[in-house]
Amino acid sequence: MREVKIIGAGLAGSEAALQLAKAGFSVKLYEMRPEKSTGAHTGGDCAEFVCSNSLGSSDITNASGLLKKEMTILGGELINIAFENSVPAGNALAIAREDFAKAVTKRIEENPNIDLIREEITEIPDGYVIIASGPLTSDKLAKSIEEFTKSEHLHFFDAIAPIIEVDSIDFNKAFWGSRYDKGEASYINCPMNKEEYKKFYDILINAPRIEQHEVDKKSKFFESCLPVEVLASRGIDTLRFGPMKPVGLIDKRTGTENYAVVQLRQDNSAKTLFNLVGFQTNLKWGAQKELLHSIPGLENASIVRYGVMHRNTFINSPKVLTPSLEARQRKGLFFAGQITGTEGYTESIATGMLAGINMARKLSGKEPLVLPEVTILGALTRYISDPAHTNFQPINSNWALVPPVELPKKERKNKKLKNETLAKRSIEELAKMEVLAQC
Repeated sequence: MREVKIIGAGLAGSEAALQLAKAGFSVKLYEMRPEKSTGAHTGGDCAEFVCSNSLGSSDITNASGLLKKEMTILGGELINIAFENSVPAGNALAIAREDFAKAVTKRIEENPNIDLIREEITEIPDGYVIIASGPLTSDKLAKSIEEFTKSEHLHFFDAIAPIIEVDSIDFNKAFWGSRYDKGEASYINCPMNKEEYKKFYDILINAPRIEQHEVDKKSKFFESCLPVEVLASRGIDTLRFGPMKPVGLIDKRTGTENYAVVQLRQDNSAKTLFNLVGFQTNLKWGAQKELLHSIPGLENASIVRYGVMHRNTFINSPKVLTPSLEARQRKGLFFAGQITGTEGYTESIATGMLAGINMARKLSGKEPLVLPEVTILGALTRYISDPAHTNFQPINSNWALVPPVELPKKERKNKKLKNETLAKRSIEELAKMEVLAQC
């Protein structure tokens, strides 16, 4: 039996390992935690969520929702475990972090084809390898990858949101509800009037931040995960049109839509912990406490985890990878997860799945699975491997990646219909691909 080495037991590495094991191949899955910390993870379980507990929308008219559907069609493993460990989050798929990670770890440890090895890998091994070391790749391995790719790594910063104990929230001010009443009323909403928002904003833009190291100052923030203080610096109303937008959130006690709203999302299955949606931050902890306690309903909030910021690493994939996620310079070496420049938990799982499938196909003497560009995953992997990119930056799944569809003139502004048509096209294309039966 041919053996595959996978570096990193995060979302991508765990998914790739389960795909290969399912195909009957032997896997050595290397994970340096808990012997060596990444600086952002808190435990040693596989597939640990760090920044948020949300995988985004489950609706296939959303690009992230369609990506989840594509994974289900393609036989994804972690997406099913995520649904099994989901917590209420309206139309989104959010998970109980610890339950999910423990469930994935159990599946891996009990699989006879997977050997989970707790040690740091400092160089790219010989043989058949999948590198899924994630955006927090250790310095020594990052150096080895840099030497292999013969190009500098790019960096961006990722920030983590604070977590609040639910029993410390004042529900005389906060209320339960989901935007536009979609799904269960599973979000806690802290409403603000104009005066309260102005006070909050003044504290935020004047709050002290944790100093960056000189080397880190040259790195970039990723646009979809900007710290709340960076967003606020763009203008006083930026947050009201972003993570604090009140649209579709009616307080049924008053029947009003407030000036701004801070939302909190369930973080664990016991419903005792909630994280602040869109509140990734790099403020000093004392400043975070003052800021959070200025939010109506959170005046006496018990903060169980403060926000932190860490540097993420990704390769220049257009110069390094093919659409199958195999390295151009070395056959039998694949990359998966956020180190490829795909941003987001769902995207990490999806690329881990594709790397696992394609490694199994390679070992079986089959052609790699290159998905059609009308699918979200196919469009995403083609985008990150397009050598025409000269200034590559991390990217989420989004509709702009897939070819457009032609609608009747009177329907061209119907966004829902357009997205439904795009989703249907992807699902139909996957369903008729004969190669799927051989994955």
